[in-house]
Amino acid sequence: MSQTKSSTIALNRRARHEFFIEERFEAGLSLLGWEVKSLRAGKCNLTDAYVLLKNNEAWVIGVHIQPLIAASTHVIADPTRTRKLLLRAREIDRLFGEVKQKGHTCIPLAMYWSGGRAKIEIALVKGKQLHDKRDAEKDRDWKREKARVMRNRG
Repeated sequence: MSQTKSSTIALNRRARHEFFIEERFEAGLSLLGWEVKSLRAGKCNLTDAYVLLKNNEAWVIGVHIQPLIAASTHVIADPTRTRKLLLRAREIDRLFGEVKQKGHTCIPLAMYWSGGRAKIEIALVKGKQLHDKRDAEKDRDWKREKARVMRNRG
C-alpha cells in the first residue's frame, strides 16, 4: 500500500523571474508540530519570503504556513512567524560574506521532504533589471518557437 507522492511541498516560481540564481543551499527548518501537519497537507506559500542573516544565524521570514483547523486547538498559531534555518557554520559564513555585496540577497526557492524531514532550498541571488527580464522572456519564447518548428517538421 505504498503511495507515490511528490516530495515537493511548495515552490517559489517568481524567484526565477525576479532574480539571477547564483548558488543554492539546502537547510533544515525548526518547526512546531502544527506546522509539520500543515506542511504534510501542502498548506505553504513561499512567494514573499526571504532569509535574514543576523548574529551568525539564518532566519526565514515571510513563509506562510496555513494552520489546519483540526490540528491545533490548544495552540495559538502564527502562520508567518520567523523560523530558524539549520545550516552549517561555514555555509552561514559564506552567505554573510556574499549578502554584504551590493545587489545580493538570499531567498527560499523550494520546500520539500527529505528523509521524513522538511527541508528548504535557499539561494544566493542577484536582482534582475527590467531589461534582463525582457531578455529572459525573449529567450524563453524563442526556445518554445524553435521546439514547435522542430516538432512540426518531423
